[in-house]
Amino acid sequence: MALTFSDLHTEEGVKSLEEHLAGKTYISGDQLSVDDVKVYAAVSEKPSDAFPNVSRWYDCVASHLAKSFLGKAVGVSIGGSATPVPAQAEAPTAAAADEDDDDMDLFGDETEEEKKAAEEREAAKKDTKKPKESGKSSVLMEVKPWDDETDMKKLEECVRAVEMPGLLWGASKLVPVGYGIKKLTIMLTIVDDLVSPDNLIEDYLTCEPNNEYIQSVDIVAFNKI
Repeated sequence: MALTFSDLHTEEGVKSLEEHLAGKTYISGDQLSVDDVKVYAAVSEKPSDAFPNVSRWYDCVASHLAKSFLGKAVGVSIGGSATPVPAQAEAPTAAAADEDDDDMDLFGDETEEEKKAAEEREAAKKDTKKPKESGKSSVLMEVKPWDDETDMKKLEECVRAVEMPGLLWGASKLVPVGYGIKKLTIMLTIVDDLVSPDNLIEDYLTCEPNNEYIQSVDIVAFNKI
């Protein structure tokens, strides 16, 4: 049975999540799943110590997601509140930063989660042995800007402006990458027979005029519903 959480930006909503996580490590099952990512995206900031179960779970999900971010985070302010991200190493000198800027890939190599998502999409395309009823899939995308001067509000507006039958945009979250750059993580639900994630990226999100704000889009999770 599907779980429902409401108003996770309020204390009452976080309280309901706290009760659900009593004795649990993850939202559903004994491993991190897209359910955890969905709920994580809906929680605006790390809960206080008044909610120990949610706080522990929040740190656990953040730790898993952080493994795909190779850039050094320095802390940003989102929605009027500052959430410092602890530094893991000393900042490079200005001279060293200038030397490395041209060759630096802030978004890193493809992660294991991204590889798995790509493999699942390919397997779904090849499975044509018998006709099936139209199903749905839940997808988590990372939308990356060109630089730290990109208007992230405009970037998200461009993403959500894409409309087509079988496509439903969900919760989103800005995630610090490093050097003042943030990327947009956003959930979407698709009807498999109507929407191809790859075509959505190539023909809509990264083409004109959206490519004025969007550098690239990666699929980091792909799950059948």
